Amino acid sequence: MACCHGPSQHDKNPGANKTSCCGQGHSHNHSHDHSHSDTPTHAHSVRDAVREGYSRISESGSLATVTSPDGGGCCGSHKGKAGWTHEQLAAQLGYSTEQLHALPDGANMGLSCGNPGAIAQLKPGEVVLDLGSGGGFDCFLAGPKVGPTGRVIGVDMTPGMLSKARHNLAHYQQTTGLDNVEFRLGEIENLPLADASVDVVISNCVINLSDDKLRVWSEVARVLKPGGRVAASDMALLQPLPEKVRQMVAALVGCVAGAVGVDAYQRMVEEAGLSDVVLTPKPDYVEALVRCDDPLYKQIAAHLPGGASVADYVTSLDVRATRPRSTCGCCKK
Repeated sequence: MACCHGPSQHDKNPGANKTSCCGQGHSHNHSHDHSHSDTPTHAHSVRDAVREGYSRISESGSLATVTSPDGGGCCGSHKGKAGWTHEQLAAQLGYSTEQLHALPDGANMGLSCGNPGAIAQLKPGEVVLDLGSGGGFDCFLAGPKVGPTGRVIGVDMTPGMLSKARHNLAHYQQTTGLDNVEFRLGEIENLPLADASVDVVISNCVINLSDDKLRVWSEVARVLKPGGRVAASDMALLQPLPEKVRQMVAALVGCVAGAVGVDAYQRMVEEAGLSDVVLTPKPDYVEALVRCDDPLYKQIAAHLPGGASVADYVTSLDVRATRPRSTCGCCKK
């Protein structure tokens, strides 16, 4: 659930960049506004900033470590007198008290901008992939839904996050009696999974952090089984951000500076080969953070034109899509 992505533990990525008649592989054409730079140097600098930021978050348990001494971030504040606790934020996003109380300590670090599990409609026996799984928050909630015949795989770039999530596995197994969740070190741009191996991909406030978002979505299309589906929450722009905001490291780690426009987001998901794409803006999330004087959002607002609100520029976004059963005329959809 954490806003992170990163490097794979595997030397090889099974099936990556392959092409077949029924939906494997896509070109990575940057003609649209999929990222802020096409240069590898910039991509690595962004990745390093995100990696460093979320390494610190994994140690402290709060985004406030990076974005503000008073708390705050993409995903709300830790414990600031103006902001929410992690539990209050999760409740605002639709997570129930019962769900939150069942979680291992430290799994919820307040890094959400939505509730992908609520829109995923998970079924027993399904294989679920969580992009940027952080401390395991959404994975541990998905596990009981898919049951003993299903599987949940969390992928995260940060060794500290991976260690935290794996430490939390014992509590999950003891309280649920299930052994169906695992965590892998890996990049969301180079997923350590085989082609057509996943029924559902979920993600919570993560994809905006990648500097190659089309690559991420192409990887999602690659690992999904034909007919598989996506249920993600992310951040998107309603209008372009001022350059000063885009250059803020805190705003990048806080899931704002790396976001793209809603229309560009739609094109990107479709270009990756997914269909039935439905984007649902959720403006209430950002508006609530603005109202509670979230420290990061206050920093961003200082760089906006007079009278403008962060909510005029940024929105939380629910993303739903499916991988077609066929992407060509040789087989029926």
